[in-house]
Amino acid sequence: MSDYNANPTSQDVIHFVIPTECAGLRLDQALAKLLPDYSRSRLQTWVSLQQVLLDGQPAISKQKVWGKEALTVLPQVQQSEQPYLAEAIPLNIIYEDDDLLIINKPVGLVVHPGSGNWQGTLLNALLHHWPALAYVPRAGIVHRLDKDTSGLLVVAKTLISQTNLVRQLQERSVKREYLALVHGELLHGGFVDQPIGRHPSNRVKMAVIETGKEAVTHYKVERAYPSCTLLRCSLETGRTHQIRVHMAYLRHPLVGDSVYLSGPQKCVLPLRELLTKFPRQALHASRLALQHPVSGERMEWHVAMPEDMQQLLNHIRDRLVTVTDLTDA
Repeated sequence: MSDYNANPTSQDVIHFVIPTECAGLRLDQALAKLLPDYSRSRLQTWVSLQQVLLDGQPAISKQKVWGKEALTVLPQVQQSEQPYLAEAIPLNIIYEDDDLLIINKPVGLVVHPGSGNWQGTLLNALLHHWPALAYVPRAGIVHRLDKDTSGLLVVAKTLISQTNLVRQLQERSVKREYLALVHGELLHGGFVDQPIGRHPSNRVKMAVIETGKEAVTHYKVERAYPSCTLLRCSLETGRTHQIRVHMAYLRHPLVGDSVYLSGPQKCVLPLRELLTKFPRQALHASRLALQHPVSGERMEWHVAMPEDMQQLLNHIRDRLVTVTDLTDA
């Protein structure tokens, strides 16, 4: 092996001399062994796009290597994979180094462009902040938050970091905690272990269904009020709308969740207007912990609730204090 940069930039070329211990392996097997920091699907994509050369010629996955061949890899994402525009959208960056970004996402910011939201997203903002992310799939985004969910989100700045962080998510070593205000009174914590999949009749929604993917949510009571409870939820898995679906399954849907609220909720009169008029699901990603994708250091970040959720809790407290004082009088 020679001229191998363990952390290449988007424009770097990786040069190898195939070691003799790889003799007899298929090229895709040799690549997986020699470049473990990249996913097999990414390596296969490079091969199919003729970005892997063996002795100067485009290679194919099934051909065997025998050692001492010159291998060249061009680790670039084609522009067709990243057709989005960079936009100067402010970002609340909690932490940044050469390998990753930690963002505190505000309410209302869509993470990834899609139907009806092709511009003005976090991805567009990332491309402006760090143009090299144009060469990383999905601009380095490895997990998402709903548009109206606030809080912490990690972004990989290199392919190696992205692959590592995706593996950490798959291995469930990334720890994510959320603050969620739900309808109803919960006296103690617990967990929900119920599979989640696309709703059979409403494609906008997710649901607990037998054919869904495994989903596990743990929760504990942070603060209890009449008619609502502030929970701290932690995820083992990362399914779409997971906390929202699991809380609705428990018949404690999130305050403000127009998608998963099924009819009026029982509520004490002083809080009815506050809880029914909150304009978005009361959910905030407050804690994120992971292993740094390059150094291996365990890192952790915390952010406070956004102003709208904090004000809601303050108003709840004030209403209840007022009612209690009047009753005592």
